[in-house]
Amino acid sequence: MGDKLIHLIADLKENEALAMVNEKIDEGADPVSLLDDTRRAMEIVGKRFESGDYFLPDLIMAGAIIEEISKIVKPHLLKRRTETKKGKVIIGTVAGDIHDIGKDIVVFMLDVNGYDVVDLGIDVPIDTFVSKLKEVKPQVVGLSGFLTLAFDSMKNTVEAIEKAGLRQGLKVMIGGGQIDEEVQRYVNADAYGKDAVAAVNLCRQWIG
Repeated sequence: MGDKLIHLIADLKENEALAMVNEKIDEGADPVSLLDDTRRAMEIVGKRFESGDYFLPDLIMAGAIIEEISKIVKPHLLKRRTETKKGKVIIGTVAGDIHDIGKDIVVFMLDVNGYDVVDLGIDVPIDTFVSKLKEVKPQVVGLSGFLTLAFDSMKNTVEAIEKAGLRQGLKVMIGGGQIDEEVQRYVNADAYGKDAVAAVNLCRQWIG
């Protein structure tokens, strides 16, 4: 069933995708798995965009579908929220990238698992990351990026964090559609998470 939903989203079949999400929620499906399906669908959309099969309007359409799915699913996620906060995490999509579905899933997953999360949004300037790190003093910062052009933004952001003297005691995790160990080394991050569950597990390792 998950694969069918993924392909409905990736093929931009909005009405069918929303109907399936509502049906799955009514059947008691795990809201986290539904959000993960949207992430996997966006990976397909991103590959189609980078190969020239999809264009900007298709990206916008996919984003709109996922936004509608999020409106259905997120209230069910919020019911799981843990009130006792375990630690602070700052997260944002780096400069030059406007994708937020993966980031939003990570934010919600961290939130419901008891972390105090500051979401800086999309296309976040380097200076904003640095100033917020000084203000919030988190244990972890998450840099999100969907397109390959985000890699340099991530690298530059990490360099700016180090230059500002904020790297000591801070863990940097990165995530997004094209992220792997090679990108992690290039960016000089501490780790990368392939999905929201991985991001939560990293925070558990680092913060508790």
